[in-house]
Amino acid sequence: MTVDWPRNDYSRVPFSVYHDPELYTLEMERVFRGNCWSYLAFEAEVPNPGDFRTTWVGDTPVVVSRSDDGQLHAFVNRCSHRGAQIVREVSGHCKTDHVCIYHRWCYSKKGELIGVPFRRGLQGQGGMPADFDMQAHHPKALRLANYHGVLFGTFSDAAEPIETYLGEFGTGMIKRFMHKPIKILGYTRQLIEGNWKLYAENLRDTYHASLLHEFFVTYGVDRATQKGGVRMDERHRHNMNYAFSNSDTQSQAEQAYAGISGVELDRMRLSDQKILAYRPEFADGLNLATPTFFPNAIIIQINNSLSSRQIRPKGVNAHEIFQTLFGYEDDTEEMTRHRLISANLVGPAGLVSMEDGEAIEIVQKATRRETASHSLVEMGGLGPIQNLEHRVTETPIRGFWSYWSELMGMEPEGGIR
Repeated sequence: MTVDWPRNDYSRVPFSVYHDPELYTLEMERVFRGNCWSYLAFEAEVPNPGDFRTTWVGDTPVVVSRSDDGQLHAFVNRCSHRGAQIVREVSGHCKTDHVCIYHRWCYSKKGELIGVPFRRGLQGQGGMPADFDMQAHHPKALRLANYHGVLFGTFSDAAEPIETYLGEFGTGMIKRFMHKPIKILGYTRQLIEGNWKLYAENLRDTYHASLLHEFFVTYGVDRATQKGGVRMDERHRHNMNYAFSNSDTQSQAEQAYAGISGVELDRMRLSDQKILAYRPEFADGLNLATPTFFPNAIIIQINNSLSSRQIRPKGVNAHEIFQTLFGYEDDTEEMTRHRLISANLVGPAGLVSMEDGEAIEIVQKATRRETASHSLVEMGGLGPIQNLEHRVTETPIRGFWSYWSELMGMEPEGGIR
């Protein structure tokens, strides 16, 4: 397969890449089962022997499990017998072993097949063939890397070390968020009827944030007039949009947004402003930090709301966003409550996250019959893909497509890296 890139700088993205089922199948192999490291979960979700958490790598179900010796393991969540999902809970504790409900095949906490009912038959009849070897039928294991409490997995033996894959940018961002022990506050799921890459683009699209999200603009949570910018790793696969609170004035914002249709900074008022309260807690002073990790994740701070979001493709036309809310072990009870109040900004019913889902869905619908056409990705200028000290840009989107096309073997001639 090939992609017909109108330009080699990825400023034109063919709509066909969001709708081609053959391309989707190929990227599940070359991206999610290729040499990438995919975000799986937090170590804090499996702290004790016997703890487990189910997750996904692309559209492959995976179990992360801590065995009795304290080691972490990741394996495909699919029974070796007839393909049923072995573990169905989001997370929990397994006292003995994992058992598939279909025929009760049994798997250890390490993901090894250790029991087959009636393996030798019953009363001299039936059973598995005499040469059946359980050791040959373990679910496929993933390489697992634990970087400062963030768990990544890969199917590839050739994938570079996790520190190299994350780069100085990615490792620095994880250390920032994981500078002390975290505690899990809860989960949300959001099903979006759109191709998974549209969400990956959305996470790298700083242009939309202060236009689509009127709540952000009105109350000064995230405005284009605030001091901020975008950063990327050297290969442009990982990215962050960042901003500093109280770095603009109301008059600056009003002047900048004057005349933009649909944006009225004085249209809404909050009778209870607790959701807007921001308590500085990071040394860099950022109130907005959104590092994304190719291909499937973001760790995001919006004021004092902290979470990870994992992209889970569900076919060419849909994906799920699985969000894990967290705080820190030393948070007071009052601080935990404040984080949960702040979290009303995000999630399926969040004051801003709903809008991202809607925007992605209307792109998917409107481009379905326009696969010979393409999007326009020029905001922020053309040329080199580089860090910027402003956020009126789509440059990181071009970075995403540059790396995606390399992995897929579909780079245009002279494609920018």
